[in-house]
Amino acid sequence: MPRDGPFFAIPHGNDHTAPEESSVPDLFDPIQLRSVTIRNRVGVSPMCMYSSVDGHATDWHLVHLGARAVGGAGLVILEATAVEPRGRITPDDAGLWADSQIAPLRRINAFLKEYGATPAVQLAHAGRKAGTPSPWKRTYPGMLKIEDGGWQNVGPSPIAFTPAHREPAELSLEEVGEVQDAFVAATRRAAEAGFELVELHAAHGYLAHSFLSPFSNQRTDQYGGSRENRMRFVLETAARMRAEFPKHLPVAVRISVDDWAEGGWMIDDTIVLARALKDAGIDLIDCSSGGSTMDAKIPYGPSFQVPFAERIRREAGIATAAVGAITAPEQAQDIVSTGRADMVLLAKELLRDPYWPAHAAKKLGQAEKLKLPPQYHAFIG
Repeated sequence: MPRDGPFFAIPHGNDHTAPEESSVPDLFDPIQLRSVTIRNRVGVSPMCMYSSVDGHATDWHLVHLGARAVGGAGLVILEATAVEPRGRITPDDAGLWADSQIAPLRRINAFLKEYGATPAVQLAHAGRKAGTPSPWKRTYPGMLKIEDGGWQNVGPSPIAFTPAHREPAELSLEEVGEVQDAFVAATRRAAEAGFELVELHAAHGYLAHSFLSPFSNQRTDQYGGSRENRMRFVLETAARMRAEFPKHLPVAVRISVDDWAEGGWMIDDTIVLARALKDAGIDLIDCSSGGSTMDAKIPYGPSFQVPFAERIRREAGIATAAVGAITAPEQAQDIVSTGRADMVLLAKELLRDPYWPAHAAKKLGQAEKLKLPPQYHAFIG
């Protein structure tokens, strides 16, 4: 349930230093997070497949995620997985709000682990962006009409994302606690399903991020106003997830580090948040950006978000994952070997080539570090 006072003291000074490496790591060196050894520093970024049935994973997910494990990825993160039905982006989203959703995920995770990958899941609530049609089912802009299977979305404040979106219902204090309870219950189910890392989705304008950004949060209670108050939902939720997940397994948070718009959430804010998350026991910050406003001016290009991961790693002293327009093996190797981030997460590039890690390891002269299944080793090893 929500707390009345500040949940975490925000650290000051220079008591956070970058994670230490005993030697300069290569892209295909393992990385240790708590008791989990991820076989290399290439991860599959969570990508929505819009292919679940009532939140239940299908054979599509087994083949889609399994191919990336066979191809050599170290970390495989299941797409944004809703913690309650109204938290889905679309009716076809993955979910972990029911115990019946555990078994198909357990099957997938067993396969991922058999072929050397670490299975992870991003737990999410779409908030004011919830209830849109899946991309290939859209016949009109914005949200599904109620008569077409839509539902009432929710948020920290009644501010629609665009004119084509419904105005979200403002969450009461009691409802804030109920949503946090849903994240905790989904975290328990994630552990039962065999995931070895859980990630709180606090990016891209979805519910947790919308509490952080002043564009979407105009509350006047303990969850709005000052930066400390706007951080409260993320900090409380992350801490409760950390307490629920087995202590020997890592917890990550994906953050939109910068709204890319004047007056929004910015990198300096994220540094403060990342320090507090580290103090709460969080192990990794997954550094994305944008999604809070249609007015964002995003300078998209190769490695455009890497400076965020580098600065957070250095100034908050927490491990980071870099994402966004990372496509070339040499580019990924440079990010890791120069200490700009501890991992790289690839999305579209791993859709184009599920075996990108195997090809990259060979190109970088690190093929001996990546053990491929014997069925493929002679061909792409």
